[in-house]
Amino acid sequence: MCCVKWKMGYDESWVRRSSGVSSTLADLQTVIEELYACQTDQYGDEHFRAFDEFKSALNEGHVRAAESDPTSPTGWKVNTWVKKGILLGFRIGRVVEMHLEVEGRSALPLSGITDEIRREREGLPYQFRDKHTFPLKQLPRDQNIRIVPGGSSIRDGCYIGKNVTCMPPMYVNVGAYVDDGAMIDSHALVGSCAQVGKRVHLSAAAQIGGVLEPVGAMPVIVEDEVLVGGNCGVYEGTIIGKGTVLAAGTILTGSTPVYDLVRDAVYRREGEKPLMIPPGAVVVPGARAITTGQGKELGLSLYTPVIIKYRDEKTDQAVRLEELLR
Repeated sequence: MCCVKWKMGYDESWVRRSSGVSSTLADLQTVIEELYACQTDQYGDEHFRAFDEFKSALNEGHVRAAESDPTSPTGWKVNTWVKKGILLGFRIGRVVEMHLEVEGRSALPLSGITDEIRREREGLPYQFRDKHTFPLKQLPRDQNIRIVPGGSSIRDGCYIGKNVTCMPPMYVNVGAYVDDGAMIDSHALVGSCAQVGKRVHLSAAAQIGGVLEPVGAMPVIVEDEVLVGGNCGVYEGTIIGKGTVLAAGTILTGSTPVYDLVRDAVYRREGEKPLMIPPGAVVVPGARAITTGQGKELGLSLYTPVIIKYRDEKTDQAVRLEELLR
């Protein structure tokens, strides 16, 4: 009944207005939350049209799964309605065959009887099968984004900023936000709803985990000018402060305490507060001895990330990004 009531009162005046107007986004939020709350297995044009508008806002960076909030203890807030919108796309989507050359971008053509996205005759013989609401992303030419050939994929419904460089193979999932000048190196992952700041370097095989569910959970946040070393993993809503350096092989999760040898402190997730790494920290993989029980008798240790220093001029020289690569 809620879907019928919403459909009858549907006002398309917010569709195709100038992007970024707060009242327009507020209208879009209301629509998305109403459709998400509706429990139905019948999806009409109102679902696909609203989702297309929502996904367009994601692609353009006008809405984000999380955004900076100086009033929050973490400095960030979760936009739960954005996560609901992404989940709505999965709910209404159908698994279809997607050839590499994609002509139709809207979900609307697929609300009929066809189960195949239109493709160019010259399309390469590669194919994918996924929800029709999440094809490969079309990148705007004016953003100067580099996607080096070799097996990378960027899913529709994420934001890629200006002058971002992507080395193959890499993957950016739906809801992610990758800001200007970032470098995503080979075999790196930017998970669903992850927020990656300006001039961040994700080194080879770095994994920035996705946090789509639960909708209220903080996604992984990597703030501006962070260097994430090779084979690092950042998961479970961890927030990496501006200018932090993660040495190769560092793993950060919600259940892993981080020992700060400089400030004599221990950082860990506490209740709703995520693990937060202070700005400018230099974090390396470490170990701490088990001091009780069988672990002590066997001389075992547990993996522990350790902050050994904070960024200085020597560190800046070591991690300086080469402008010529951009």
